[in-house]
Amino acid sequence: MNKNELERLLKGVADGSVAVDDALSKIKATPYTDLGFAKIDNHRELRQGAAEVIYGAGKTKEQILKITENMLGGGEKAVLITRMKKEAAEYLADKLPLFYDEMSKIGIAGEKPDDFSRGNIVIATGGTSDIPVAEEAALTAEFYGNKVVRLYDVGVSGVHRLIDNSDVLAKAKVVIAVAGMEGALASVVGGMVDCPVIAVPTSVGYGSNFEGLSALLAMLNSCASGVSVVNIDNGFGAGYIANMINKQV
Repeated sequence: MNKNELERLLKGVADGSVAVDDALSKIKATPYTDLGFAKIDNHRELRQGAAEVIYGAGKTKEQILKITENMLGGGEKAVLITRMKKEAAEYLADKLPLFYDEMSKIGIAGEKPDDFSRGNIVIATGGTSDIPVAEEAALTAEFYGNKVVRLYDVGVSGVHRLIDNSDVLAKAKVVIAVAGMEGALASVVGGMVDCPVIAVPTSVGYGSNFEGLSALLAMLNSCASGVSVVNIDNGFGAGYIANMINKQV
């Protein structure tokens, strides 16, 4: 049961068209569906405001399809799938409506949302190589109805590119700063804006960047107030948190 269904049910109880016992039975319906290899959390949207997201890495294409079909059949209009391989996307696309972005490995099954009216999230990257992670964040935020402004390749090695877009940053409700190397972008952005900054370290970098660990530690030690950090390459996490912030605003 999703939030809209619960609202309709409660309104039915209020106007007398639904019996209390019938409503209680529906609300008490199994909070998860057991598929054997997966237990789908049917009540997550009621608890958290957003339905369960499918993490595609490590799952077979058949498993992803079965989970997706179950969620769509249970009332979800769209299902977000992250870290989805192209092979799995091609397999699902033959069987149900699917949008797939190969760069970010994001898949959206069902009706792809097209209402991006909530808030204003600016996503900035240090370089072009950070775009796959940034797009994971962007498509996640857009899936939940947020307006996203992309500000790519504005890293500190040419900080004038970032400064030239100060007006774009000033209009943001949330900024997601995505960078590898030494991860300095988050601190610079944090010193320019009056909104929350979500820093996303990426595994982009030479030699001793330790696959993103250097950027992660630099962001965790940012001198700029208002900067929080998600894990290495976790664009989905950043997009999800930005959506939650926008909902509060």
